[in-house]
Amino acid sequence: MPPHLEEAYRAMLARFVAIPSVGAEGRGQSEMAHALVLELEALGLDTHAHETEGAPVIFAERRVHGAPSVLFYNHYDVQPADPLDLWESDPFTLTERDGSLYGRGASDDKGQLVSRIIALRWLRERHGDLPFGVVFVVEGEEEIGSPNMVRYVEERREQLAADVGIWEFGGVDAHDRPLLTCGLKGIATVDLSLRTAAMDLHSANGPVVQNAAWRLASAVAGLRDEEGRVLIEGFYDRVRPPTDAERGYVEATPRDDDVFAEHVGVERFLGGATGAEYQRRLQLEPTLNVNGFHSGYGGPGMKTVLPATALAKLDFRLVPDQQPLEIVALLHEHLEREGFSDVVVNLAEEPERPARVDPDDPWLRHAADALEEAYGTPAVVIVSSGGSGPLHPFVEVLELPIAMIGVSYPGSRVHSPNEHVRLVDVHRGTYATVRLLERWAGLAPPD
Repeated sequence: MPPHLEEAYRAMLARFVAIPSVGAEGRGQSEMAHALVLELEALGLDTHAHETEGAPVIFAERRVHGAPSVLFYNHYDVQPADPLDLWESDPFTLTERDGSLYGRGASDDKGQLVSRIIALRWLRERHGDLPFGVVFVVEGEEEIGSPNMVRYVEERREQLAADVGIWEFGGVDAHDRPLLTCGLKGIATVDLSLRTAAMDLHSANGPVVQNAAWRLASAVAGLRDEEGRVLIEGFYDRVRPPTDAERGYVEATPRDDDVFAEHVGVERFLGGATGAEYQRRLQLEPTLNVNGFHSGYGGPGMKTVLPATALAKLDFRLVPDQQPLEIVALLHEHLEREGFSDVVVNLAEEPERPARVDPDDPWLRHAADALEEAYGTPAVVIVSSGGSGPLHPFVEVLELPIAMIGVSYPGSRVHSPNEHVRLVDVHRGTYATVRLLERWAGLAPPD
């Protein structure tokens, strides 16, 4: 990356990080949306803030008659910065240390978004006016589950029409190998709650009054076995078998489970999974997770109380062709069948459906070649991330092949204190985007 574009990257990211556009708190979105509109207009794009029931979606385009278009999906909202005392610098002041840029959103997703903008500037410096169309869709609610994105895409499918897409994240693995991710899991988040008495009671009543914590713990324990297999009847019925190509890519994924186990302090993975089986589970298996369990007293010392209420927070990570609302209905039925009709099930956030693209699509092949050129080593093809996002409407409604490439790395501390992006990744990831678009458009790199 030329030095003046690196400086432009720093300056733009500093402006964006300084705006605390925290999705969960509903603050800073209007200010951030306005700042983004100015940057995209400066890029020569026709830019609008489209109102939704939540934060505005920033839509920008520059079409070229008779030529294909690329669509960039990103988001401008960020996670809360808490806990603030664990940050080594102000989370909303971009700070450089040891070749990295620190700040909330430096990686997720403002750093990725700025990389896309700088890549287009770089392309124009290399080739002048670009011979293809450009579309940006940048939302402000990804960190709270993108509750308005499906409707937005469905209602504006003609306006959003494009030929290929680049997703909001990507980067390298623990060994600095570039990743090319081809899908996202779906997600359904639920709260399970129950009440067994009008109030918390003295624990002396334990012999005769049901303890809400015990009862909900029993209900939750029956949802999954010790090795991670979900026990809800019908849960796996819609799981689409992987294609031969997908299975081949999973088996070819370089082994890093031992490195991850050491990093996070895990002695054994579920099912004793290692190597290819570890990757198969991670990429292709649906899961059920307990995110939190709340009941009774959790303060210092002891309080001999019999809790009257209990709450468990769960998330399902789903794979094609599982339907989130159908999975929640199966959960209802399971609890009823197992004698837990008193457990109340509430959908916590707007669910997202799973989606994948064909790793052998020509657009993905261009992406793999561009990554290998930029990083000097073959790309690792990931059939599906273990995470989730609003990919489904872009793949199924707009029918876009989507490449997930970017400028992050496993140590970026996304969603955590001291989030950052390494400048070496900014250089390589941005250049990969440049070369992907040149390859796709048939543009020869300048001498």
